[in-house]
Amino acid sequence: MPRLPTRQLPARSAILATLPEGPAAPCGILLLDKPQGLSSNAALQRVRWLFGRPKAGHTGSLDPLATGMLPLCIGEATKLAGCLLAEGKAYEFELSLGARTDTGDAEGQVVEELPVPGFDEARIAAVLAAATGPQQQVPPMYSALKQAGQPLYKLARKGVTVERAARAIVIESLQLLGREGNRLRLRVRCSKGTYVRVLGEDIARALGTVGHLTALRRLHVEPFGGEPMHTLAEIEARADRASLLLPPDRAVQHLLAARFDGPGTASLLHGQAVRPASLDGAVAIGTGGQLRLYGADGAFLGLGEAQPGGLVQPRRILTTCSA
Repeated sequence: MPRLPTRQLPARSAILATLPEGPAAPCGILLLDKPQGLSSNAALQRVRWLFGRPKAGHTGSLDPLATGMLPLCIGEATKLAGCLLAEGKAYEFELSLGARTDTGDAEGQVVEELPVPGFDEARIAAVLAAATGPQQQVPPMYSALKQAGQPLYKLARKGVTVERAARAIVIESLQLLGREGNRLRLRVRCSKGTYVRVLGEDIARALGTVGHLTALRRLHVEPFGGEPMHTLAEIEARADRASLLLPPDRAVQHLLAARFDGPGTASLLHGQAVRPASLDGAVAIGTGGQLRLYGADGAFLGLGEAQPGGLVQPRRILTTCSA
């Protein structure tokens, strides 16, 4: 599949001129609609450039073929990136039957071809039902997983294949959206660590043939279902780019909130364990449980851990966060 042409970015001086004045650094979560043909890291670096090169990180990569939601943590929000890596995801994809590629998608070389047997939608529904639920999946060689410090995809490009341990995943739902000849359009909700390319190959095999992905779009990453995404062109055109960022605590709304008074806030910022002034819902939390922390002015401070005696130990404190 041809790659999209690389766009010329505006001069750094022009970008910096659109950033807010003063020392405040951008901080928050950007839901990028990654374009096809661009790696996740390349997309991240473009966004960093547009925001004036703050520290930033993505929360789970997308293949160059894939489009869709790529959450990017900007500035101090990078301290919460690990919370998003564990979340579930949803995709729509197109599976082309009859040919298997070395990468599992349209970017690879065809390595096997088989005829496509006749089957109806009832047969497809049975295969999809069998592929739903907890299962073990072996990661593909063309992946960013490392073996002895070497990314597997680099070994694969050299023609080297190594053993990969199967990993536990969950396919929560799998739905046929449409069929056109030997191409199936499907939607899947799945756990972290799921390779949709491998899922597509497994579906093709269960139908009595081989296959590969010709399109893949990530619809959302939890907990951002229903949130709007932003294209690179939109971000570049906006003078108020910081307004596109979600507040960092949007990523951890599933955690109970602990709120602190003035002295408690000061102690937290010095790394001391403190008893909160209030705990949302007045629900007791066991030792070791995670909490989101808010200061006396209502500002999000970061994450803490419940300790014996009702104390909270700060673990990831965000500083200079202007989002």
